[in-house]
Amino acid sequence: MQMMPEPTTTTAAVATFAGAAVSTSALTAFGVPLGLHADVLLAGFFGSLVSIILLNTVPGGTDTWQELLRTSVRRLAVAWASSITAGYLTPLALLVANVPQPGLLSMAFLVGAGAQRVLVAWLRRYWPEAQEG
Repeated sequence: MQMMPEPTTTTAAVATFAGAAVSTSALTAFGVPLGLHADVLLAGFFGSLVSIILLNTVPGGTDTWQELLRTSVRRLAVAWASSITAGYLTPLALLVANVPQPGLLSMAFLVGAGAQRVLVAWLRRYWPEAQEG
């Protein structure tokens, strides 16, 4: 007498697909691999938020709703640019600082926090007309 194997449950299929989604960490856009990892982007984003909130790198102005909207858009743009900068520059910073691979997320946090000052200095150097604010 031959025994039939157990049918695959939907739970096992979902666990297989979830495991496959976690193992692919490189982001793609329109089928093009970007070379960015979601965990590094998230750590850089949190670093930029800490820099915006605690160090006041994007200060606000008056209390009008137009100024509040303008400041909010600037803060979102700065946080986005800092996280993208952290996503691309963190592997280079790991090599330069000779930090082992387990320090990847902490280095991404630091790069995201410091990217705002570095990007402004870079813009002023190569685009002298750029003014903060």
